[in-house]
Amino acid sequence: MLLAFNKPHGVLCQFTDHGTPSRPTLADYIDIPAVYPAGRLDLDSEGLLLLTDDGALAHRLTDPRHKQPKTYLAQVEGVISEAALAQLRRGVVLNDGPTLPAQARALDAAPPWLWPRDPPVRYRKSVPDAWLALTIHEGRNRQVRRMTAAVGLPTLRLIRIAVGPHQLEDLAPGKWRRLSGPGPADRA
Repeated sequence: MLLAFNKPHGVLCQFTDHGTPSRPTLADYIDIPAVYPAGRLDLDSEGLLLLTDDGALAHRLTDPRHKQPKTYLAQVEGVISEAALAQLRRGVVLNDGPTLPAQARALDAAPPWLWPRDPPVRYRKSVPDAWLALTIHEGRNRQVRRMTAAVGLPTLRLIRIAVGPHQLEDLAPGKWRRLSGPGPADRA
């Protein structure tokens, strides 16, 4: 079974939280037994999270040797220059080594379908922000945030919209849909 979940900002990518105070987890949204995240999104990131009960499928989705592309929309602080895009496209050197080249392009604005974030991203009148679409083939810890920071564009908001062939599409935050397996196709 494979599920697509639109993870809201502030939700842990696990079913339990041992922290104090407790934070929202996947268990607050998904009540299907024996499914587990195939990959992760940071607490402060949003968007497509895949969950499965199939260990081999989880491995194919997450193992770096399979190089599943992951596409993100990033709201960044600053003005996106061609030089910054070129750096991202060549690969960026991070403290844990160089990244693979990314597909990167500046967007004219936030997509019209994008939901408001709760809490909202901080707004600073004197500092511009912009939107970037970025596709990577790795999955290092906080990789997109570290890549944009390395080219002088700190990430303010990060939304994953695709993993391999699987797309977020019109899935609302906090909702999930079954991509394969038995049972009802959608959970509203």
